[in-house]
Amino acid sequence: MANPKDYQFDLPSAGRPAIFTLEEKFFPGIQDSWPKVTKKRIVHPIEGIRAVVIHATAGSSSAGAVSVMHAGKASFHWLVPDEDEKQHGKLVWACAPESLAAFHVRNDRSHPKVNGGATRVNHWSLGIEIVNSQKSSDLYSDWQVSMTARIVRFCWAKYPNLKHVVSHARLDPARRTDPGTQFPWEEFKKQVLDGAAEPVPPLVASVARARSFTPEDVSGCCIG
Repeated sequence: MANPKDYQFDLPSAGRPAIFTLEEKFFPGIQDSWPKVTKKRIVHPIEGIRAVVIHATAGSSSAGAVSVMHAGKASFHWLVPDEDEKQHGKLVWACAPESLAAFHVRNDRSHPKVNGGATRVNHWSLGIEIVNSQKSSDLYSDWQVSMTARIVRFCWAKYPNLKHVVSHARLDPARRTDPGTQFPWEEFKKQVLDGAAEPVPPLVASVARARSFTPEDVSGCCIG
């Protein structure tokens, strides 16, 4: 059986998605918690992102997971609903702004194969929570796995220096086991690395094809 403490793969330099979208909505009222459970990053909020950390809530509902943020105990950037919730199959909850550090890994935790063993993981990572009790009877749904992979591909397209995809257990093996042995890590990895390219919308593609400009195109542009 796979050990969550070994869950890690690195994104290759080739194959980065050109464009990717995400069906996300802010969890209602979550903005009120941001001052308590987020912090300005000590790295550049785009260029400094090096890892995505996969967590499981050890609970059974999105509301229960979010209550931890409202209590000021921890936070995460995205929350993937459980199959018993009506949002399952339709959207992922956005919980903390990507530009800010969320409190999802202890400051002194690290792993030598993740960003050179650097600590203060929250400042250079993004956190994804999946609603799952981590009990042997609570299997992850196919949609939860594919949505988590989709979030990682969204991040891969957006953050040029993103490299590591790791479990919480990898970074904090003495205290954490999430996302647990029930999470199909190899299938998840395959969906991240071999996922189909998302079609570029025609309006976006029309701009991308414009490789050269005449002097008339830019005359007066951005000049005060």
